[in-house]
Amino acid sequence: MNEKDFKTRIGVIKNTFNDKRKIQCEVKNDIEIDEGIHQGGDLFKTEDGDIIDLEFQMTDFDEDELIKYVEFAEHLYCKYEKEVSVYIICPDDIKVLVKECEIKSEANFTIKLAKIGEDPCHIILDGIKQKVSSGEMLDGDDLHALSLLPVMCKKEERNYFRKEYFKIINQIGY
Repeated sequence: MNEKDFKTRIGVIKNTFNDKRKIQCEVKNDIEIDEGIHQGGDLFKTEDGDIIDLEFQMTDFDEDELIKYVEFAEHLYCKYEKEVSVYIICPDDIKVLVKECEIKSEANFTIKLAKIGEDPCHIILDGIKQKVSSGEMLDGDDLHALSLLPVMCKKEERNYFRKEYFKIINQIGY
């Protein structure tokens, strides 16, 4: 993740989720997550060593989704013995099918969900397009995110995202 992407995501964490902790770095490659556990989104570490996971949720948020994030947070807490915050961004049109409640656990974690007016797929695509137009190289995470957009987006937008994927791949000569 480049410096601009890092700052953008830190801004989302601070402004959308009101998290004022100082975030030191991205740690996706430094954290090992066991097979069979949700692999997380963008992972960051605070100056106190706490772990923050920033996720984009494109499907309705139901019990299965909540369980996936609880299992992920408990796994990280047990493995690293640091507080875990899972922050989930989703578009306004998804349905939240679980009520806010306390989750009993021996792990120290928080899960917060925020609905935003913008579709996260469009935010991701716009960021990638901006990189390409400014001549920046796309990294593996960018290419992976780009390839997943047609699967993550609304069904009626799949062809749009596929077309954009093909255009970008052809443009960068991958």
